[in-house]
Amino acid sequence: MTKPEPSDSSRARRWRLALFGLMAFLLFGCAGTSAPREHGALLSTAESEATWLGQWAQLSASAHPGKSGFALLSSGQDAFSLRVLLSEQADRRLDIQTYLMGDGLTTRLLLHRLLSAADRGVEVRLLIDDMGAVGQGQELAALDSHPNIQVRVYNALSLGRGTLTGRVLASAPQASRQHRRMHNKLWIADGALAIVGGRNLGDEYYSASEPRNFTDLDLMVLGPVVEPLSRSFHLYWNHGLAQPVGRYHHADGEAWRELQASLVEWFEANLDSPYFSELRQRYADAEQGPLVGRLHWGEGIALWDPPGKPAWRGRPTFSRTMAGELLEHAGEPSERLVIVSAYFVPGELGTQRLRELAESGVEVEVFTNSLEATDVPLVHGAYQVRRRALLDSGVSLYEMRAESESDDEGFGVGSSASALHIKALAIDDDRVFVGSPNADPRSVWWNTEVGVLATSPSLAAELQAMAEIGKSPALSYRVGQQASGRFHWQTVHEGETVRLVQEPGGFWRRLGARLGRITWLEPLL
Repeated sequence: MTKPEPSDSSRARRWRLALFGLMAFLLFGCAGTSAPREHGALLSTAESEATWLGQWAQLSASAHPGKSGFALLSSGQDAFSLRVLLSEQADRRLDIQTYLMGDGLTTRLLLHRLLSAADRGVEVRLLIDDMGAVGQGQELAALDSHPNIQVRVYNALSLGRGTLTGRVLASAPQASRQHRRMHNKLWIADGALAIVGGRNLGDEYYSASEPRNFTDLDLMVLGPVVEPLSRSFHLYWNHGLAQPVGRYHHADGEAWRELQASLVEWFEANLDSPYFSELRQRYADAEQGPLVGRLHWGEGIALWDPPGKPAWRGRPTFSRTMAGELLEHAGEPSERLVIVSAYFVPGELGTQRLRELAESGVEVEVFTNSLEATDVPLVHGAYQVRRRALLDSGVSLYEMRAESESDDEGFGVGSSASALHIKALAIDDDRVFVGSPNADPRSVWWNTEVGVLATSPSLAAELQAMAEIGKSPALSYRVGQQASGRFHWQTVHEGETVRLVQEPGGFWRRLGARLGRITWLEPLL
């Protein structure tokens, strides 16, 4: 018997219940009682569908049989709140995969909610790249001591675990493997809903950092595409490169209680922080409807690199990488290709391919960071040497400014000072890719990545609209060439159009970019 299509008011009521849960927590906090569970294999379809989130996903998808649902998360606050809500609403399991975990308001609150979820019997599995866990071993070990939480670190070293400098020095003898990292970002709740995209755990990804935040993007998914994403996590979790954090840091069996108490004390002291106060105000109007906004429906393909990639000898063949699989499934653009990438290093072959597309009549647009906005000037230097060839062939280049003159949240701008961290593609008018990889050699050859390719005209239209906002002169520079061949950067300042003839960025950034132009470095960036 076919289930009736859920009305907008029904969806809104369900999410309002979840919103009330978030509001109540932000106001009062909560406590629970530990109920240990075994950490087993993949959840079965029946187990997933028996959860509240599973039932919500089924109800939402009932009018779209066989299709997956997608929602873009451009607002850092919404992306954070959804993670809190998934932690609150999960009944069986939370699987979290991240490249790094910083310390701050958002991370501490999420850890608090993960402990609370574990207290009520939810299985929590946290997989973090070992480089991103530097200096946090004891806290992760304390988290791991909870009977319902397991923490594993990826591509680990037993030495140099206290500081990043020590870790880099300890990595030198194994540099050929240790420079390869697990860059995946993935959240899965009860095998029913998943989040992929560019956000790690840290305040700068959720508009909670001062004075600077990342402009980032996630894709929430439900439906058939969640199962292969769950399988990807399972493969990484059970791979030999994933080791229990307890192998490197010892914590007694009750360490999680002390961690939980300290997080409760911290939360009570920070309840009225500007960020939490703004969240309460942002979601005070329960009539706003579903937190995730509109759900788009279509076909979804989950893509990921093999978990053993960091241990492979030399550079893999392109067909064995996630990038190769993405190219195979996405197909050739016939009308338009939009690349949004925090780090854009197309290399010789990538530059040639983009030129061929542009010269064949495909509208090719690239949106990346400007020199003044990037957090890695070295990478920007490798992009600089390709700009002229791209512009000559008709490729449009946009570079995000460090300081915006717009308060439009449509592109996820969390503050006046921001840097681009989005990793997304828009192909023609129907295909979208959102995930963890940048458009650079590191993401293709060396790191592991994960993402989702969606075929949905309405989703593609929303991403294209976001890109149009990002390209606006109030947020970015349009790079061009003068008749003399010199570059210029067109933007607006105090409402007036201006054209800069010197690339925006200070001395040290220019120096870093110059180093990035060294030819032999490009394949490593």
